[in-house]
Amino acid sequence: MLPRFDRVFFGAAHRLTRIGSGGIGGKAAGLARAEREILAALDPDELPGFTIAVPHAAVLATGVFDAFVERNRLEALLRDPPADAEIAHAFQRGELPAEVVGDLRALVAGVRTPLAVRSSSLLEDALDHPFAGVYGTKMIPNNAIDEDARFRHLVEAVKLVWATTYFAAARSYLRSVGGSPGDERMAVLIQEVVGQPGRERFYPCVSAVARSHNFYPTGHATPADGVVTLALGLGKTIVDGDPSWSYAPPYPKAPPPFNDVGDLMKSTQTRFWAVHMGAPPPHDPIRETEHMVRPGLAEAEADGALRYLVSTYDPGSDRLNPGLDSGGPRVLTFAPLLGSSWLPFNAALMRLLERGREALGAPVELELAINLDRRDLLPATIGFLQIRPMLVDTSDVRLTPDELVGESVVVASEHVLGNGRRTEIADIVWIPPGAFDPAATAVMAAEIEAVNRALIEEGRPYVLIGFGRWGTSDARLGVPVTWGQISGAAVIVEATLAAVNPDLSQGSHFFHNLLANRVLYLSVLYDGPTAIDWGWIEAQPVAHRGRLVVRSRMTSPLDIRVDGASGLGVIRAHAGV
Repeated sequence: MLPRFDRVFFGAAHRLTRIGSGGIGGKAAGLARAEREILAALDPDELPGFTIAVPHAAVLATGVFDAFVERNRLEALLRDPPADAEIAHAFQRGELPAEVVGDLRALVAGVRTPLAVRSSSLLEDALDHPFAGVYGTKMIPNNAIDEDARFRHLVEAVKLVWATTYFAAARSYLRSVGGSPGDERMAVLIQEVVGQPGRERFYPCVSAVARSHNFYPTGHATPADGVVTLALGLGKTIVDGDPSWSYAPPYPKAPPPFNDVGDLMKSTQTRFWAVHMGAPPPHDPIRETEHMVRPGLAEAEADGALRYLVSTYDPGSDRLNPGLDSGGPRVLTFAPLLGSSWLPFNAALMRLLERGREALGAPVELELAINLDRRDLLPATIGFLQIRPMLVDTSDVRLTPDELVGESVVVASEHVLGNGRRTEIADIVWIPPGAFDPAATAVMAAEIEAVNRALIEEGRPYVLIGFGRWGTSDARLGVPVTWGQISGAAVIVEATLAAVNPDLSQGSHFFHNLLANRVLYLSVLYDGPTAIDWGWIEAQPVAHRGRLVVRSRMTSPLDIRVDGASGLGVIRAHAGV
């Protein structure tokens, strides 16, 4: 149990404290464990140059949520749920439990730096059903001169996170794992944002998601080598599945497998998320990104944030040179940082992964935020934001390359996630190749959500096939579904097109949910050695045809096998032993 908040945030005896009674949720419990079992055991001399700590935070326990819902009679919203926006407004109108007002007032009175208001539900981050990314997070600048304004922004953010517990995505996900919408209890983590000020912006130099198991190793890397994904600015870039930089920790200088420099430049991060510290935006308390901005690399360079993060393109040699050379486009390769002899950045991440794996007794995923001195690199700090166990299925499914060809093969892949076999699925939800339009991906997401809801109610798992990254927030890269919109899918296929060909993403909440829910995932590249038999799919009986999405139902179930050890997967037209 965390100690009670004594109305001191910075400078308190404990970095993690509790407001109210009840549970603290999976996210807060994971941070408490990381502080106790990982960070406390680190020898200060083993990671020279770094200060590593869990950011200061106070947790509004689940009893506060229960009291808020009961006293404002909000459970009635679950009987005939309205649209998410109406739910959010209903929560905003609710009155905060009086017994926690003094603590929250004291918190904002003593803090004038940005705060992250994050979900920490009782079900979130559980190994079997993690709810990763299903609930909301809201950043607030917390820099208004008027204390009343700071208090109002904090309370609005807390109410929005609470409201996401009742949103359609959460209700759908709960039903898909055998729960009911009233089962969840929400704690809220009020945490300092790890970052540095820029020009009316506040953000960390680097956000990182590090995993001790890599499902898509390339080059000399193996699955056990793990994978790290880096981004400039807040970690929303990574968890949303937007362009970022990935590498295997034993090979930090090996670039991702791009075809050439031009392909690399088109596929790397060009915008970043930051907390807006300037003039207040139009009031919109039910929008998660109300107090956030997404500038480009030129703004980061003006802030002095790129010195150790970019390479510069030299058109004369058609090469990337690490650092800020004069002239030439900037490319976020993180080469100066990963190649630094002054700061053992990669060694620190590897050590934290090792410690995390030892503490949890399983492969782990870490979320971190890193501040660097923008002029001299040192000192450097790592904010430890989250730790989760990874589920690595070891079921005995064996495939050979010969089994990826044949008349009955509908989908074959040499890039898979998960491990297992399904022989009961007879529904495919798919986007026709000619129907994919980046300008219409929001429509696709809405159509898929309706089909997903209907199939969950029928108790029918399905295969989902589309183009680009599922779950991205960038319409150019795929369909921006939330996890709850596709939570009934048992098998997910990502295909690529010549114009929609993003690299595989491992850093997002979306992929954590794939692992924890044992969803089988297959990726099929448009110019790769394997393919999708679109002719066979188009010939199957259509159960529903929307504007952009089709649901087909086969007369016989499919035979679906994914071999995580070999990285091979196949979907065949007829189930068999």
